[in-house]
Amino acid sequence: MKVLVINCGSSSLKYQLLDMDGEKLLAVGLVDRIGIDRSMLTHEKVGNEFKYKLGVPMKDHKEAIGHVLATLVDAEQGVIKDMSEIGAVGHRVVHAGEKYSASVVIDDDVIKALEECTELAPLHNPPNLLGINACKELMPTTPMVGVFDTAFHQTMHPDAFMYALPYAYYEKYGVRRYGFHGTSHKYVANIAADMLGKPIEQTKIITCHLGNGGSVTAINGGKSIDTSMGFTPLEGLIMGTRAGDIDSAIVGFVQGKEGLKTKEMMDILNKKSGLLGISGISSDNRDIREAAEQGQPRAQLALKMFSRKVKFYIGAYMAMLNGADAIVFTAGIGENDVNMRREICANLYHLGIKLDDESNDTRGDATVISAPDSKVKLFLIPTNEELMIARDTIELVDAKK
Repeated sequence: MKVLVINCGSSSLKYQLLDMDGEKLLAVGLVDRIGIDRSMLTHEKVGNEFKYKLGVPMKDHKEAIGHVLATLVDAEQGVIKDMSEIGAVGHRVVHAGEKYSASVVIDDDVIKALEECTELAPLHNPPNLLGINACKELMPTTPMVGVFDTAFHQTMHPDAFMYALPYAYYEKYGVRRYGFHGTSHKYVANIAADMLGKPIEQTKIITCHLGNGGSVTAINGGKSIDTSMGFTPLEGLIMGTRAGDIDSAIVGFVQGKEGLKTKEMMDILNKKSGLLGISGISSDNRDIREAAEQGQPRAQLALKMFSRKVKFYIGAYMAMLNGADAIVFTAGIGENDVNMRREICANLYHLGIKLDDESNDTRGDATVISAPDSKVKLFLIPTNEELMIARDTIELVDAKK
């Protein structure tokens, strides 16, 4: 069976078409900088020596998905004649509250639940739903599966996922830490265990998913015990446009000073803060890195704040795990920003963490980047959320036959 995987992020869309008989990858692509200038679709038909690139404005995820589907069936660039060759579609879905703790076949009830959770993930659930609805319109008889970012973190204990608010808010509204990027954290942790040469049940691993959205997770024996994102993807690290951890009193203070409504304040926290808010340049780490190298002080400040926060969570989770076997860097920034990895790992010798500069000077390939005498192994591992999503998709679709 061929499975199309759609993974809509806050400013990007990754896709893969896989033949699950042998998990053979047929095509892979990325739409980058959605809603930002210089939007680009990069499509690779496996076996071709070149990548097809389409640079056109894409104001939102609906436009991006339209270009993806057109490319997959294109006479020259495509790998299928029509959409009927696709047996199922797997969608990465960020948030479904406590409604779902595992992947599900998408039906009207699931879509309704996702719509109800939009306020919990305002940057992600809307593009996730756009992807689902666009595919349903073009392939109305093709089964679809939702794979939830939150599922992997359901192993957290109440002392990790509860907030110190009146308990009634949890009982009435499900206010608790859910965690996100679970598919990515689970995938790279399993690869890290293989690289360590240990069963994952015998490992302690800290995974750093660092992209336009980012999170750090403490994984003990293959199970998430704590993670930096919370009730929504707003908590935790400084991100492309999200503020991350702040004093909660700031919200009411700024609202009062600026005369803002709640929705306006949430838009600021989710869409106008983070790297964009500090740098005043862009939400894209690459743009900020370029500006920092040109000497722009706010760009330099944004990068320092980002690395400091990742370092903060690594230190906290080293304590929670009572040491770690490995730390993993993954996702766009984690896999490609050599300098950011160096800045995060600097001055952590007392924790047994020592980066090897020569090994670190690489991008995109699974490799060890720690020094030989580092007590904690440092890994660069490209994430593959799409493969994990495809596996869940085919398992659920086959079960319904």
